[in-house]
Amino acid sequence: MRQIVIDINCDVGEGIENEPKLFPFISSCNIACGGHTGDKDTMLQTIHLAKENQVKIGAHPSYPDKNNFGRVSMNMDHGKLSDSIKEQLHQLHEICTAEGVTWQHIKPHGALYNDIAKDGELASVFLESIEEYKSDVVLFVPYGSAIQNRAKEYGFKTKIEAFADRNYNDDLSLVSRSNTNALIKRPDEVLRHIVRMAKEKKVLTVNNELKPIQAETYCIHGDTPEALQILMYITQELPKHHIVLSQ
Repeated sequence: MRQIVIDINCDVGEGIENEPKLFPFISSCNIACGGHTGDKDTMLQTIHLAKENQVKIGAHPSYPDKNNFGRVSMNMDHGKLSDSIKEQLHQLHEICTAEGVTWQHIKPHGALYNDIAKDGELASVFLESIEEYKSDVVLFVPYGSAIQNRAKEYGFKTKIEAFADRNYNDDLSLVSRSNTNALIKRPDEVLRHIVRMAKEKKVLTVNNELKPIQAETYCIHGDTPEALQILMYITQELPKHHIVLSQ
């Protein structure tokens, strides 16, 4: 049977205690660059972990909101938001250059990710903020989103992302973290979620509806207590379903 090759990405550089243990089980990482958390020291430490484990490096810019970990929408002046995104990316890019490593992708964080998935105007602001890196990076985007469509118009390379440890609404938005069923915490359920999306190109929503979806990269959130257990389990089990991690 033909093998399906997928990418597993993880949000990192967020000060989580067991973060170094996650790296052997992922193929890409999204490094916090000072918006929702992180500073130059954490960026450097995380880049070293990625190098040691041959994990692809990406930037994880956010609304500049450390108090809420970037998980609350902000009605910001577009110019100020753009300046913040540029500053975050510049910091990480500078450290990558000094360390002799190349970043490969950009994935916005939290509320910013969700907002540009729905709001075409805000998606354009984000894309214009990262324009200087367009030829160098791939942008992680959710399937069927405003940012996916705008990125295509702007000429960005994209990789479609799905969330392995999050439940979906019928419109393919993520179930709000304020709901108790937002996160999928059992490793076997995460595995089932990935296998269905990878093989059937469908996702089972919280309303028990099967909806079409596509994905090339799957996110596991590193800040959940179950992250390591989930990653260890799916790494062991995915090959049994003819699904392997990209190198």
